[in-house]
Amino acid sequence: MEENKVENKVLSESERNWAMLCHLSGFASFLPIPFGGVIGPLICWVSRKDESAWIDENGKASMNFNLSILLYCILIIPLCFIIVGFFLIGMLMTLKIICIIIASIKSSKGERFKYPMTIPFIQ
Repeated sequence: MEENKVENKVLSESERNWAMLCHLSGFASFLPIPFGGVIGPLICWVSRKDESAWIDENGKASMNFNLSILLYCILIIPLCFIIVGFFLIGMLMTLKIICIIIASIKSSKGERFKYPMTIPFIQ
């Protein structure tokens, strides 16, 4: 796992905390805020992306993951008419919760995490 650590860079506690917050703000999708899962990470990322490459990298990863999950949910909605869609959305939300927790923990330790099933919208 040594290759996951950020090379030759000592990250400040502030950088690690903001990177973690970029991931944790994805939980806003579970609040009654329209598109909260995208707006939360967007606000965290845009407000601090110029201060640190680490925050920029984690903000992009979080944005791409949350946009991908939103797209997958939109594509699955028609399947709810044949019941299987509810199961698939439940699986996506479980994946989202697990991945956000893992990404948050890893970013707070200064380690990289690659979200699964992510479309690279923002590069």
